[in-house]
Amino acid sequence: MARGVRREKSKLAGGIELFAVSDVVIGEGKGELGVLTSSRLVHFYHHIIEDYDRLQFGYEIISLITKASETVDEPEWYDLLAELLMALDNATIALPLTKAWFYLRYSALLGHQLNLERDTNGKKLEVDARYRYDSAEQGLVQTDAGPLGGEHVKLLRLIATRPLAVLIQVGGLGNYLPECLLVAREHAAI
Repeated sequence: MARGVRREKSKLAGGIELFAVSDVVIGEGKGELGVLTSSRLVHFYHHIIEDYDRLQFGYEIISLITKASETVDEPEWYDLLAELLMALDNATIALPLTKAWFYLRYSALLGHQLNLERDTNGKKLEVDARYRYDSAEQGLVQTDAGPLGGEHVKLLRLIATRPLAVLIQVGGLGNYLPECLLVAREHAAI
């Protein structure tokens, strides 16, 4: 509970912001609720609020991580959110890349990582084959007319295993990113 934080002269107001990292002290309150007694703003990701699409995605990830962390108690949720806020704050990082990265990480932390080594039949993924994502099987299915090729699979593997700071250094992602984002989002079941 943050008593009086909205008052004009509140000493706590400047220390808590959405899309920010803050140092806070929470004292004992009545029942299960703690009381915010002090706060200090460490870093405010202010560029997020300058772009509507980034702002909306920021709200979405905060909501999803909040819900997920109630059922799956992992310290990695904080690390995931911190890296996402950094990426959303940087306009040079493509938003579709940030989204795909989040969805793959999110589903992995929830315990259902996308298998990028084998298809739904257990057959090793091939560079020259075509695939589509099957939401019922939660994996890639080989099909002649599939929208995903070997380059898509390579990109999905990179996104699933590398930090965003590494991914932004890789060129030529634009041709494959839309399909990869669709797969990542569908796999995360959002």
